[in-house]
Amino acid sequence: MRQPISPGTRLWDETGLVTFSLTTGAAFALQVMHPAVGAVVGEHSVFRTDAIGRAQRSIASVMTWVYGGEEALREGDRLRALHAPLTSTVDGTRYTALASGPWAWIILTAPYAYTVGAKYFSKRPLTRAEEEEFYAEIVQLARNLHVAEKEIPPTYDAYLEYFADMVDETLVAHPTAYEFLESTRHTPPPVDLPAVLRPLWRVAMDVPGRVQHFVTIGTLPAAAREKLGLTWTSRDERALRLLGAVVGRVLPLLPERLRYFPIAYEARRAERARRALRRALLRRPV
Repeated sequence: MRQPISPGTRLWDETGLVTFSLTTGAAFALQVMHPAVGAVVGEHSVFRTDAIGRAQRSIASVMTWVYGGEEALREGDRLRALHAPLTSTVDGTRYTALASGPWAWIILTAPYAYTVGAKYFSKRPLTRAEEEEFYAEIVQLARNLHVAEKEIPPTYDAYLEYFADMVDETLVAHPTAYEFLESTRHTPPPVDLPAVLRPLWRVAMDVPGRVQHFVTIGTLPAAAREKLGLTWTSRDERALRLLGAVVGRVLPLLPERLRYFPIAYEARRAERARRALRRALLRRPV
C-alpha cells in the first residue's frame, strides 16, 4: 500500500540533513555499476554536462519523497512517467529504465547509504535495531516509488544478503561509473554560468571536488572499490573518519535552517506549526 512518510520517522528526521549529499555519490556510483542502470544513465543522463543541475533536481526529488505528503506519491508517479521512454541498447542487449530489478536497485541502495552515512558522519553508527527500523521505512518508500513487491527483500537480513549478492554478482566496472567519479572530481560548471567565469569555477571547485571525490570513493563498499580498481589505504580511512568526526560534531550545532535542505526545513517547520495549532485548539475554552 502506498502512503506518505510520516513525521517522527527516522526518514523524516534524517533524510533532509545536508550530510545526505555526502553519501549520494556512493549510492549513485553503485546504481550505475548495474549494467542496465549504467547503460540507460550513460545514454540519457546529463551528469557530464550539468552535474549541479542534476544533483539539485535529484535531491529535491528525494526530499519530496520523504517530506511531500500526498505530493510524494505524485512525485513517484512523475518519475515513472519520466523514465518510461528511456532505453539503451548495448552489444545487442536492450535495457529499459523501468525494468523491475534495476528500478528496485536504484531505491535499494538507500539503506546502505543511510547506514554508511551514520557510520562516518554522525556522532555514532546506527544500532542494529535502528538499521532495521530504517529499512522498514525505506520499504514503504520503495512501494511509494512503484518498486515491485517481488523485488523488495522481506527482512533486513534478507536485504543484507541481497545487497552483498548484487555487489558481488551483478555490479560491474561500468564505464558510466568511471565517468560519474570523474564528474565528482571535476564538476562541470552550471550550464548558465557565463564563459568568462568558468575559469573561476574550476578554481573554486577544486577543493570541494577533491573532498566529494574522496568521500564518494571512501563510502563505497570495499568490494565495489575493488571491482572499479580504486585504491583505498588505511591512511585514507583515517582521514575519512577524521572528516566525519568533525562533521558529526559541527552539524548539530548549526541552526535547523542550515542543517536541513530547504524542502525538509519547511516541512518540519510546517509540521511544528500544525502541532502548535492542534494544541491551541485543544486548549480553547468551550
